[in-house]
Amino acid sequence: MCLLGSRSSRGADSPVEVHGFVSQGAIKSTANNYLADSKRGSFEFSEVGINFTKSMTDELRVGMQLYMRDLGPVGNYTPHFDWFYLDYRFWDWLGIRAGRTKLPFGLYNENSDIDSARVPILLPQSVYPITSRDYLLAQTGVEVYGRVPLDAAGSLEYRAYGGTIYFDITPAQAATIPRVNVPYLIGGRLMWQTPLEGLQAGGSLQALRLDLDYSPPAALIANLQMAGQLPANYRAPFGVKLPAVLAVGSVEYQAGDLLVAAEYSRWHVITESPYPVIVPNSDVVSERGYVMTSYRVLPWLSPGVYYSVLFKNVDNRTATRDLYQHDVAATLRFDLNDHWLVKLEGHYLNGTGALSSGLNDNKPTGTLTKDWGLFLVKTTAYF
Repeated sequence: MCLLGSRSSRGADSPVEVHGFVSQGAIKSTANNYLADSKRGSFEFSEVGINFTKSMTDELRVGMQLYMRDLGPVGNYTPHFDWFYLDYRFWDWLGIRAGRTKLPFGLYNENSDIDSARVPILLPQSVYPITSRDYLLAQTGVEVYGRVPLDAAGSLEYRAYGGTIYFDITPAQAATIPRVNVPYLIGGRLMWQTPLEGLQAGGSLQALRLDLDYSPPAALIANLQMAGQLPANYRAPFGVKLPAVLAVGSVEYQAGDLLVAAEYSRWHVITESPYPVIVPNSDVVSERGYVMTSYRVLPWLSPGVYYSVLFKNVDNRTATRDLYQHDVAATLRFDLNDHWLVKLEGHYLNGTGALSSGLNDNKPTGTLTKDWGLFLVKTTAYF
């Protein structure tokens, strides 16, 4: 697969590099619908992508990826450009990218669209939620990057970016949220490649604000007006602002066929609403993290495990089951050949903090089954 920011010295004489993938999966849960109609079992777990990259000169590289997916109610095979960029590298310590560039957040956000680059089917969902992929994968703007040698102390890789995120509002969403705007997004990542080969550590920080228009159900408005909690001249939609700061600390060790990684993250999200009776004002910090390991036992077999945890509010971690979610996952990856793989994965989950009420007959997530299991199978062909 082609990774964003890879370089070639062949310049204008280099051919266009073409890579692609097709994946199909299935999801089944013992209780609670997760990602799709998983209690019944669902095949709404598909993705297709093709990307093109070319070195125009020794310093200038361009690339783009066309992508579509279906994940329960998300995607529905709507094609879009996942990323595209112009990349000019002046020196090893300074380069610049412009376009829709992948966000260097944590260890694996940039590779979250590359199934062949990892063992798990689902990356730890506390830090890399797959349902948020459309606005966590990439930003439209500018990025500067580089690598600075530290002699015997290893090297530092830095990334800094700024821009925005554009949202495609579907007809179904437009009735409730007709507009979403991101007036700013800034962030960066600093990674230290230590003198110990294969060991790196660092941190990522990202700040953004979402501005959205919200139209609540007409029945809710009528009930609130009858109760005197809304003025008679109330009109929808109304604006809601959500400034957020996301931070993650990362450490990874790779030695031969062994991978060990751990990340700890906090997301601080503020909700500012002119009508708190409809959308409550809040100031919440969530806590997220995981430890993960995998090992290539045979050329065709790679098992992996991880433990991931989410606390939606650090000030009230475990009062009710919808405020947390523990996830213990185990995966078997089978590489059938150089272009085709199959994965089997099982999860034991405690808590319902990452579940959607909309996928569960609009039941409050605090009433859903506390302990449940999730099973996934996925096959990917890639070139």
